Parts: sequence; C-alpha cells; structure tokens
Amino acid sequence: MTVEPGKGIRTPDADQIQVHDARAVGGDDDFDRSLRPAKLTDFVNQVQVTEQLGVFIEAARRRGEALDHVLLAGPPGLGKTSLAHIIAAELDAPLVQTAGPALERKADIAAFLTALEPGSVFFIDEIHRLGRAVEETLYPAMEDRSLPVVLGQGAGARTVTLDLPQFTLIGATTRTGLLTTPLRDRFGVCHRLEHYAPEHLRRIVMRSAGILETEVTEDGAGAIASRARGTPRVANRLLRRVRDYAQVRGTGEVDAGVAAEALELLEVDDYGLDRHDRRLLLTIAEKFGGGPVGLSTLAVAIGEEQDSVEDVFEPYLLQQGLVKRTPRGRVLTERGFEHLGLPAPEGAASLF
Repeated sequence: MTVEPGKGIRTPDADQIQVHDARAVGGDDDFDRSLRPAKLTDFVNQVQVTEQLGVFIEAARRRGEALDHVLLAGPPGLGKTSLAHIIAAELDAPLVQTAGPALERKADIAAFLTALEPGSVFFIDEIHRLGRAVEETLYPAMEDRSLPVVLGQGAGARTVTLDLPQFTLIGATTRTGLLTTPLRDRFGVCHRLEHYAPEHLRRIVMRSAGILETEVTEDGAGAIASRARGTPRVANRLLRRVRDYAQVRGTGEVDAGVAAEALELLEVDDYGLDRHDRRLLLTIAEKFGGGPVGLSTLAVAIGEEQDSVEDVFEPYLLQQGLVKRTPRGRVLTERGFEHLGLPAPEGAASLF
C-alpha cells in the first residue's frame, strides 16, 4: 500500500511488483528460470557463500525468525538473482522482486513494504541506484521493521508509524562502491560473488544441456565454458546458440568440434572476446598506436557511449590484462597486441 497526503492508501501498480512462489523456481513452466539452480547444493563455485548461507538459513528456520538482510555483490551474470530465488525457496517464503530504478519516490517503497506477507523475501536488484529519499525510508524498515508515514501537509501534518511484518531484504549490486555506508552497514550478511572457473562452468553447461534436452560431450561443454568469460549467464547463452548450430548444421550433438565451429561463426574467440571487444582493441592499436587514448575519444571512435565502454567492455578486458588504464588514458598492453597478432610499436614498452 502507498500512503499519499490527501489521497489515502493505494496498492502498488501491477507493473511495479513481481511476486513469485519461490517453491516453483526451476519448474518447467518458465524456460529461462529453469536454467537457474533451484537449491543451494546446485549452486556451484561459490562454495563459501552457499555454505555460510546454508547455516544462516537453517538457524533462522529453527528460531522461527526472518533471515537477516542479505547484500549480494559482484559483476553481472554471476547468479545474484538466482541466489535470491534460492534463499526464498530454502526459507519456503514468497519472493517479492523489484529494481532500484523503479523506486523513484518514498510512496513506491512504502507500497512494497506494507504489502509484504510475514516472512517474505523482498529482493531489490540494482540497489545502488536507489534515490537518497527512498534509501532513507528503508533504514527504519530494515532496523526496526517500522515505516514512518507523514499524513497531511504544513502545520497540520503528523507522523504515523506503521508496523511491518518480519521480512528479509536482499539487495543485489554490481557497484558496491556506490552504496552509502549507512545502507551497507544495515545488511547483516554480505557476500561478493566471484567469476567462475572453467571446470565449474563446464558443470553448469552440462546441467543446462540436460534441461534443454541437448546432447553435449564433456569436451563440447569444456569448449563452451572456456569462452564464457567466467560467467554462467554467458555460458548458457553460448550453449543455446551452439545448440542451434548443432541442430541445423550437425547431428544435434555438441562435441568439441561442433562447439568450436559454432563459436567461430558467433565470432567468439579463445579469450571469450566477441567482435565488439576486438573492435575496441583494434581501435586502440591501429588508430591510436596502442595508446594512451582518452575515454571520451575512444568512445567516439568506436561509436559507443562512455558508460558502455567503462561498464560493459572494459572490465573483462582489464581482467584479462589486454587493456590498461593510465592517468593519460587507455593503453593496449603487450598481451593485447599478442592477442590481435600485431607487433607492439616502438616505444610502447615504456607504457606497459
């Protein structure tokens, strides 16, 4: 419900709120969700995270209390949303889901909080994008499970405190540094998800192939996993496209050879770089002599926004040591030149 001065109480709009029966996660009725792990034991790679969460969830269930608020951080595609669904399923609780950008006013967050059932899991994706006023409304809700509401305006205004049921807030963020300290400190459980090793991604590919009813050999799964950039979401996306290739130009079975042919058609190389990644590297190498080149200049040169270069392209290139940030701009590293098959220009060694 939302309380607005002079307008009483209204329920949240249907397009703002998503309520999931957490026990249905992994069901056949939702294809995309079926590829997500349904239990903590199915969630590979993040062993320390899942072991700790398992203990906290079991303790909360034994005490009959809501789980403490959980903050999940890490790059996109590593399973933060999946983990939120799993937590709700393990608690046998309904999951209410929204995103930070959708909560523009205090009334928006009040609508969600007052509509929660006891024990619910309230999941806010991109929580770092909450406005300051909305964020401050969360403070008493998280600490005291109360919601102060101002009724009326001017001198006649008065504050009424609404009691909220027990609930667990799960926040997901790709930019931990943008969270304010007061908000971050109110989460009792904080975890950061890391990129997956190839062997863990291979297990994910094999599991997803079984759900998709696709025959994939161990070598075929390994070929996909090695180019998935350490990210399960990328691995599943590549698996679907390789499956398409195998059905159209092969026998339907995905082995190492078919996977390699399909990924070559998709222009995904051994590092997991696609055509857009290589275009950025080639632009630095050929147009700017390996750099340094400023971010704004580089963005214009490849026809992308600066935010896209910084948030979409650069993180993985930096992790792979192909690009380097310097005070004067972006520089292609020696490894970057080797990957492109180009000789490093004279004098470039001083920049590495």
